[in-house]
Amino acid sequence: MALEHAILVSLLEKPGSGYELARRFERSIGYFWTATHQQIYRVLKRMENDGWVDARDVPQQGRPDKKEYSVADLGRAALSSWLHDPIEPESVRHDLAVKIRGAAFDDPAALIHEVERHRQAHRDRLTHYLAGQARDFTEPEPKPDPEPRPAAQPTGPQPPPDAERELQHAVLRGGIAYERMMIGWLDDVLATLARFGPDR
Repeated sequence: MALEHAILVSLLEKPGSGYELARRFERSIGYFWTATHQQIYRVLKRMENDGWVDARDVPQQGRPDKKEYSVADLGRAALSSWLHDPIEPESVRHDLAVKIRGAAFDDPAALIHEVERHRQAHRDRLTHYLAGQARDFTEPEPKPDPEPRPAAQPTGPQPPPDAERELQHAVLRGGIAYERMMIGWLDDVLATLARFGPDR
């Protein structure tokens, strides 16, 4: 995936300025595709020149006008083409896994602190994901009815599902599952490394 595709998805979800886009990458998209502010601004400029995004000046009270970007027809076509192209499953490049294997040729217990640091980073990310899920995808509890009645059966056609919301939640659930898997694996690694303490 190119940064352009991540930007197109974000702008289709909600138009915004380069600064707002960079903040979205820090808060959500960045957990799946990272980019610096400079990269985002540089790619946005190129996408504007190529006709993939439109920009309009938005006046702001007491601050300079901002440039708000939205996806143009060419950008939609480019994203559609990319969505229909097959991609290869990702190969894993995991520096920590190589370090863990390499620790057999040094002092395995010396790696415990590094593994604990990675585990904490995954715990923090999982906490962030779960908070986002509770905030954005938990339906409010219905108020109790003082006079319970039989549940009403739906009548007539049901509204179509909200694809944007449901697919965002599916990606978030994948992130939650991944972080839980990583924490479980790192717990296993820590238990294994503990067997190679100074008294082995």
